[in-house]
Amino acid sequence: MTRIVHVVHHFGTGGMENGMVNLFNNFPPGDFEHHVVCLQGHSHFVERIAPGRAVFHDVKKAPGKDPAHYVRLWRMLRALRPDILHTRNLSAIEAVLIGWLAGVPVRIHGEHGRDVFDLDGSNARYNRLRRLARPFVHRYLTVSRDLQNWLIEAIGVDAQRVTQIYNGVDKQRFRPPGPDARAVLPASLRDGFVVGSVGRMVGVKDYPTLVSAFIDASRRPGGERLRLVIVGDGGTRAACQRQIDDAGLSAQAWLPGERSDIAALMQAFDVFVLPSLGEGISNTILEAMACGLPVLATGVGGTPELVEQGVNGRLFAPGDVAALAAAIGEYAADPVLLGAHGSASRQKIESSFSIEAMVAAYRDAYLALSGMRSRPDGSTF
Repeated sequence: MTRIVHVVHHFGTGGMENGMVNLFNNFPPGDFEHHVVCLQGHSHFVERIAPGRAVFHDVKKAPGKDPAHYVRLWRMLRALRPDILHTRNLSAIEAVLIGWLAGVPVRIHGEHGRDVFDLDGSNARYNRLRRLARPFVHRYLTVSRDLQNWLIEAIGVDAQRVTQIYNGVDKQRFRPPGPDARAVLPASLRDGFVVGSVGRMVGVKDYPTLVSAFIDASRRPGGERLRLVIVGDGGTRAACQRQIDDAGLSAQAWLPGERSDIAALMQAFDVFVLPSLGEGISNTILEAMACGLPVLATGVGGTPELVEQGVNGRLFAPGDVAALAAAIGEYAADPVLLGAHGSASRQKIESSFSIEAMVAAYRDAYLALSGMRSRPDGSTF
């Protein structure tokens, strides 16, 4: 079998990792053997991968600068002898050069999105590193057209070397709700209009904006019906809970932390919100759409490729509390609009964002590249 080694900084809870779980669990057996090399370990999120689908390795990079980890990575790649190296995001891009030094014949780099330190991809130091790695990458894979265009225009990658593949969603697991969907929520939230979100509660996701908008909307006529659920954990969770408590809305909100029953929780929502400052292609938006939910989201990154203004949701500017509060109120007051946009979300998933299509696209890319050979400078022949 062709051996693929995927290199990531850390395999934790996140959209990129969720996409990898879906890929490994649904990849047809027989052609490829998947290994994941983590520079700084992994979390319990690996338990979502079915047994035998991927083998994990840890380079044990120390926090901060750790030049010795390059040697350990080189030795690991020499021992694994992959046919294809697939690095993911900026935090693992240096592994492309280590892979070249280790003699890996085919090297792929994936872009899944950027963090709060480089939201628009214009950080000069980061882009110098990306351009340094560029000659050693045979093919780039991106999860959105936005990232594809950025690589071509800002990093100078030849358009023929960039392939865009959308993430897919499990349409059977994430589906419109049944009659008892609200049972998963605390009793105090079941009779209201539930504004929900799922994600890492970190700076780039900007959950304080969602909490502020919820507080604003709750003070408007009809706002007593509103309920808020944010599923996830991270550094801003405590601050968001304080916002809610200080506003006297603790009984109308629930921040349960990280959960494993995401599909069941999403089916209990009326509308889904993602207030991110930056995104690649959001897996949680795709999952919410599969559950038949309208989506309120910031028009950043690849999100406008998923959320069509006035068709299956509303887009708003990052940090625009007033616009988000107004949109929440609009959906809460108009069940016809809510139903129409929710149905459009589900239809969009069924037509364009299946896991089967995602897996087939990655398999085709790996098959096309597996016969390539490279010159010493990284170019192919």
